[in-house]
Amino acid sequence: MDELTPEQARAALDTVERSRRKVIDEIDVPRWYWAGLATGWLALGVIADLHHPLVTTLVTLAFGAAHSSIAPRVVNGRHRNSQMSVHADIAGPRLAVWVLGSLVALVGVTIAAALILNADDARHPVTGAAVLAAVMLVLGGPLLLAAARRRAVRTGAAS
Repeated sequence: MDELTPEQARAALDTVERSRRKVIDEIDVPRWYWAGLATGWLALGVIADLHHPLVTTLVTLAFGAAHSSIAPRVVNGRHRNSQMSVHADIAGPRLAVWVLGSLVALVGVTIAAALILNADDARHPVTGAAVLAAVMLVLGGPLLLAAARRRAVRTGAAS
């Protein structure tokens, strides 16, 4: 077996690092997830403003059930597309916690915004708050994943 020169070793390590960064670039949640979540959030806001508590409750439960069946497959950042799956060690074990934690925080933002709009006598306070939440989802979701990718580059995992 031939000895590697320092240049060959450096070149091999550079190739490994480039490949690692290509895999890290694949850490993402599909765009349809953020758009679907935003659409559902908007629909819930509109329905809540119709003042039919039973309908609001049923739609909220249906939305929650749908999200809980979809989210575990996509919020871990490992399945940006169907051609490739990022290994859990690279995507990071806490990425799903970041995503779901941000959704819980967004619920709080939505409630606060709806209460503020209601206190200001807005005609459709929940819809207004849902619009804010939907914009935050569509813009903020990809930003959250970009931060996770930056962290993965620095630490070796997106956690």
